Amino acid sequence: MLLVREIMYCKPGKVRPMVEKFLAMNKLSKKVGMPTMRVMTDFCAERYWTIVAEMEVKSVDEFERMMQGAGQDPDALKEMETLMKDYHDLVEYGRREIYKIEG
Repeated sequence: MLLVREIMYCKPGKVRPMVEKFLAMNKLSKKVGMPTMRVMTDFCAERYWTIVAEMEVKSVDEFERMMQGAGQDPDALKEMETLMKDYHDLVEYGRREIYKIEG
């Protein structure tokens, strides 16, 4: 099992709109059978205005298929695309971390 962590460093004042996008995306993801995402904001972090969204997947292959939209409802994919439209305006930069869950 793998833990995929998306880390976004938002522009000042843009955390809440990005959180709302992630929460809406999470709700839609559940409907199409994708893993539940945990969305967190910084309480104390390396940088202010940090959002972390993480989910568990069985393998890198599963994650890659999911990211490509394989087997997903085309309407749901369009809705997800609409949800995340212009998210670059909210974020300075981001990164992804993937961890193997031991035990």
